[in-house]
Amino acid sequence: MIARTAAPRSLLPALTGARILAVPAVMALILAGPDHDSAYTAAAVVFAVAASTDFVDGYLARRWAVTTKLGSFLDTTADKLLVTGALIALVDVDRASAWIAAIIVGRELLILGLRGVVAADGTVFPPSIWGKLKTNVQFVAIFLAIVRWGGDIGPLRLDEWAMIAAAAITVMSAVEYIARFSSALSEDVR
Repeated sequence: MIARTAAPRSLLPALTGARILAVPAVMALILAGPDHDSAYTAAAVVFAVAASTDFVDGYLARRWAVTTKLGSFLDTTADKLLVTGALIALVDVDRASAWIAAIIVGRELLILGLRGVVAADGTVFPPSIWGKLKTNVQFVAIFLAIVRWGGDIGPLRLDEWAMIAAAAITVMSAVEYIARFSSALSEDVR
């Protein structure tokens, strides 16, 4: 019985930690891609494994009923680090638009600030379906930008269309969060 309760408490932080540790590896591999095509393949594999730990981590935390405030914070932070790190590297190797990266990173900073305001008031800031969809679409778009499969679909490549979709859903999720917690922004500071 002891081993069963200890496993969830150590496995979940390990999955989140692995996602955080994957960030510099993914970035380094993407940045090496222009000189070594196999680096993009390796970056895609590391990114896909890291991104999948988000699903596994969340699923196991709910199944084992071991969700904590710290775990939720670290999980969200790991996602943001993975997405922003990969996007910065993809912009550097000209596989992502700086504008789309600015929208995605800007949204993360905006919602981080909103979370802080809401938390200071003692209100819980649960993720919405838009926030979860945003993360998954960003993961797919970044993966496609790393592997860059196929040719043009109309004026853009598949990964470029996916990045536009990710940016649109990112904006929609920000609007939803701001609308839901706008009262926290309009209250006077005490």
